[in-house]
Amino acid sequence: MIHPDTQLKWISEAVGYGVVATKLIPKGTITWVQDALDSIFEPDAPLGMNELEQEMLEKYSFRNSRGEHVLCWDFGKFVNHSFRSNCLSTAYNFELAVRDIQPGEELTDDYGYLNLIESFQPIDEGTARKLVMPDDILQHYTEWDHALRKVFPEILKID
Repeated sequence: MIHPDTQLKWISEAVGYGVVATKLIPKGTITWVQDALDSIFEPDAPLGMNELEQEMLEKYSFRNSRGEHVLCWDFGKFVNHSFRSNCLSTAYNFELAVRDIQPGEELTDDYGYLNLIESFQPIDEGTARKLVMPDDILQHYTEWDHALRKVFPEILKID
């Protein structure tokens, strides 16, 4: 479930829709949590789907640590990628804001930790990384874990 102080908004032709903050979301805030309404598909589920269903599942879901496809029921599925993401996923099926997210600012994730099967080239943000790779989690987990460790104590301070 996506944070309640967000809304779905058209971002651009390049990325489509995105999720933006409607109020300040302080660092350490839980921005998304997997819940019972999210649909979980077995790793081989796309094999029994038609082409359009496969395409939609691939586009709007992520793979968890078991390789299952998780399709969010709400507009959490529209959180876009950024190499400078302001949200990071934990190992506990929720995401945290790793810095303050201002009203009107888009919530973003680094898709490198979403267990992708294929690489893709997102919009260039002027960072050293130019491709999201299937093995990014193995290459960048220490950086992401460090960022999460810094904000975990903030969880207890959030109203």
